[in-house]
Amino acid sequence: TNKNLSSYKINDNTKIIAYGVFYNCDRLSTVVIPDSVISIGSEAFFSCDSLTSVTIGNSVTSIGSEAFSGCSSLTSVTIPDSVTSIGDYAFYDCDSLISVTIGNSVTSIGSYAFSSCSSLASVTISDSVKVIGSSAFEYCRSLKEIKYRGAEAQWKAISKRTNWNRYTGDYTITYNYTEE
Repeated sequence: TNKNLSSYKINDNTKIIAYGVFYNCDRLSTVVIPDSVISIGSEAFFSCDSLTSVTIGNSVTSIGSEAFSGCSSLTSVTIPDSVTSIGDYAFYDCDSLISVTIGNSVTSIGSYAFSSCSSLASVTISDSVKVIGSSAFEYCRSLKEIKYRGAEAQWKAISKRTNWNRYTGDYTITYNYTEE
């Protein structure tokens, strides 16, 4: 792809965003992923450090490993209800990311998925999550709140791997969270 791209309209019949297709496109600032897309490949937007906005379509089921790793200008992400898995290092080192909303079908959050997101203050997690990978939120030093859509007993039942929350901010957990 052209590294000078600032905005890119992904074709409406695209099914898969391939491995590394926008790798290091350092001027890309806005991406809209259409509803036709079912998969975002590994390293698809790796180190797109001008990317401030990404809209993920409602058919994406998986976000590959390192898909948005190093997207240092990304400020917020909403992962739609269609997504079932968030890959390892998917949003690693997205140090402008302030808030994340994880949709209602995600069952696993990969290892280091949001690690080193130093500005991440708020995370909304669905009660569909069964596994939070190793170091998933490690070094999220600004973390203030986890809004959990399920009950406290469900939160406790999630398999949380080693150091999933090491070196985070002093966060609180709200159980049975619903949007106002």
